[in-house]
Amino acid sequence: MHPESTSKTPAAQAFRPALALLQRAARPDLHHLWRAIIWLVLAALLEVLGPIMGKALIDEHLLPHHLDWPRMAALLAGVVLTGWIASGLRYLQLVRLSGLAMRSVMRLREMVYSHVLQLPMAYFDRAITGQLVSRVTNDTEAVKTLYIQVLFVMLDSSIVLIGTVAAMAWLDWHLMLIVLALLPMVLLIVWLYQRWSAPAVTRARALRSDINAQMAESIAGMSVLQASNAERRFGQRFARTNQDHYHARLAELRANAWLLRPALDLFNIILLAAVIFLFGQRPMTAAEVGVLYAFISYLARVIEPLIQITMQFSQLQQSVVASARVATLLDETRADDHAGSAPSAAATDGAAVSIEHLSFAYHPGTTVLHDLSLQIASGSYIGIVGHTGSGKSTLLALLLRYYTAQQGSIRLYGTPLASIANQRFRAEVGLVPQDPFLLAASARENIDMGRGLSDAAIEAAARAAHAHDFICALDQGYDSPLGEGGSRLSVGQKQLLAIARALAGQPRILLLDEATSHIDSQTEQIVQTALDALRGRVTVIAIAHRLSTIRDADRIIVLNHGRIAEQGAHEQLMQINDGIYQRLYLLQQLAA
Repeated sequence: MHPESTSKTPAAQAFRPALALLQRAARPDLHHLWRAIIWLVLAALLEVLGPIMGKALIDEHLLPHHLDWPRMAALLAGVVLTGWIASGLRYLQLVRLSGLAMRSVMRLREMVYSHVLQLPMAYFDRAITGQLVSRVTNDTEAVKTLYIQVLFVMLDSSIVLIGTVAAMAWLDWHLMLIVLALLPMVLLIVWLYQRWSAPAVTRARALRSDINAQMAESIAGMSVLQASNAERRFGQRFARTNQDHYHARLAELRANAWLLRPALDLFNIILLAAVIFLFGQRPMTAAEVGVLYAFISYLARVIEPLIQITMQFSQLQQSVVASARVATLLDETRADDHAGSAPSAAATDGAAVSIEHLSFAYHPGTTVLHDLSLQIASGSYIGIVGHTGSGKSTLLALLLRYYTAQQGSIRLYGTPLASIANQRFRAEVGLVPQDPFLLAASARENIDMGRGLSDAAIEAAARAAHAHDFICALDQGYDSPLGEGGSRLSVGQKQLLAIARALAGQPRILLLDEATSHIDSQTEQIVQTALDALRGRVTVIAIAHRLSTIRDADRIIVLNHGRIAEQGAHEQLMQINDGIYQRLYLLQQLAA
């Protein structure tokens, strides 16, 4: 199971980043919060007036049988009107704060998505797609609940509670102190609830991410899953995760059932019995009856906010955990956080790529690249080959700045790789991956990738990649929808489109990650023609498994166990008897 599933973030640790995130996303709308507080205070004051007017009605009219109908009607109307206006004000503030919550969640989702797009590739090596999707969708939606619970229910209930206690103190401060003396019971209930439910809530939220991750993983690999006859095994694995989620939610519900509403209802009964008992110990006068009515009315206004506050702890607990998970994601270091200035556009003389004494290990003690030094001239065509595990892909990942080398340096046109601004670096360096990623969009959009390129630039890139002819043969040409993952295209056509996309950015350095390993020989020749046309204009570094692709390269680098074993042009390497390159090439020729 993913490590996230077993993590248990204590509520106390999660609350601070959750509140910081809430404030960050709501900052543009904070004036709405202050206005809502002012109106909620007014609503609480109006609600406090109701029992006072009821007391006046009892003390001045009902008990002394002084039936002043106009004044009695005014008092009754006042009780109804203050309650109605208070309810109306609360509704309007709920609408206001719900709007604030929706806008904040919208900003938060955009913030999280933008942040994820800029995370280094090393992060995605350990991340699970379904869990990331859960962070951007489910967890940010849970933040909305946090806004509404904290900014409305708890805020409103706290204001009502303070106003009610103040009114009770004005009526009879001795009785008010007795009511306050019982309030620690509520704090005890809340503390016990947090201790009991926090681990269950955290685990339930993590397991929900695991459910999403397993669903996404199964759908993405459905063909392999079914071909391996693994439906039952994966179904059982999903059932176990789902069962764990059910038990975690059940533990949370048990905490709710024992510690929230039942305990608070009991607290309400205890308070009511205490007030009635204490009133029974003193001589009852007409004034005492009015005070008793007001106190009983205020008790409901004390208990109900407490019930509302504590009843929200279930949702609040989930929202805090979800918010903390979003905050943790936003704290991940972005790829450009440590980047410096961009290289000068005029710095084109000398080596395009300079690698000096480069060593790298994914894990301490297992070095993948050993003291690698290499100079690649500007405009040259370099091929990098070697056995599986020789370090080709690792070198490419370092050139793409997915990882940082522990020793040595990489420079582009004399500038250290780490000090190049990320946006400038991505514009300078293009990539054609082994498995091209295509949007479920048109050919034009797949080449443009949101860069706002002109039609002429898109067509020029397609022609340079020799993709123009097959694109024009589509039913709508460049505007033809390609289907999900480019399902309407062949593997070779997808690769040519990926090359066109890379060339459309006019990179100075083009990296190819085994771009011809899945295409036929005819398409490979087209790719070779396209690469030959780039000589002198673009520095091409091609990681190749199929050696025929880089046979015409200016220089071929042969890696073996993370070291440069051989280098030279094809003819030179073939002259090395029993050399690594010679053996690889002859084996592929025999296989062909």
